[in-house]
Amino acid sequence: MEVGLLMLAGGIAAGAFGSILGLGGGLLIVPLLTLGFGLPLREAVGVSLVCVIVTSSASAGVYLQRRQANLRLGMVLELFTAAGAVVGGAIAFLIDERLLAGLFALLLVYVAATMLQGLRQPADEPATDDETPPHAHLALEAGADAAAEEGRTGEPAGGFLAELGGPGYDVTRLPVAALGSVGAGVASALLGIGGGLIKVPLMHLVLGVPLRVATATSNLMIGITASASAIVYLVRGGFDAYVAGPTAIGVFVGASLGSRLGHRVGQRALRVLFVLVLAYTAIEMVRRAAGMS
Repeated sequence: MEVGLLMLAGGIAAGAFGSILGLGGGLLIVPLLTLGFGLPLREAVGVSLVCVIVTSSASAGVYLQRRQANLRLGMVLELFTAAGAVVGGAIAFLIDERLLAGLFALLLVYVAATMLQGLRQPADEPATDDETPPHAHLALEAGADAAAEEGRTGEPAGGFLAELGGPGYDVTRLPVAALGSVGAGVASALLGIGGGLIKVPLMHLVLGVPLRVATATSNLMIGITASASAIVYLVRGGFDAYVAGPTAIGVFVGASLGSRLGHRVGQRALRVLFVLVLAYTAIEMVRRAAGMS
């Protein structure tokens, strides 16, 4: 009973973080289950994928209601991501768990470094009570920058690409993003992260999508990505239903809270806390990869 309650509490925390940051919660679920509850890494990944599906389902409706997500672009990229997820799920059972732990540790270091860079950005402004989505001015500024860059290169988007854009921004370099989406799918299946860590910077930096829109769109996509690889884990027996139950319920509650209250949370304080958690977890994962724990 106590273990179930602890898993429930951990799921709430992971779901809230995943929803607010658009990462899917897998970054915390996998180390929580392996380091905290002694679950084999591969089974923890399988449970994490189910929790990622729950996170996406809980927050997707909210982002669509606020019209923050680019549904058309997300579904196009998801065709490539889902294909990568199936491939990743197939090879996940061929890789040694210590190697998986090492890969996960590298992922945590990368995310922590990215979060530290984000701390250099200006602090968030207070939330408003009007109908404009929180921080929409950031999306408009990013869209204006992309439009200005497009004007300098003299290569305006047209045809199919024009339909994938949104208010204030156009989508460019889609083939590069498609290739990166395949990699996001493989990483999702191997590490149970939903692929949001790759999808968000991919859409923002490569395609020129505003960060808020990229985060919301990622939340829509990660559930489909996780479903594609979770089926492989289910068939191969890499899934523990008794662990997934309380953890997934906690993730659902946390994701629901995070998607509704995330714009009221100070992003700078959240990043600092998240970096500290990631740093500690990365150290523990390195120890496991080296056979020290």
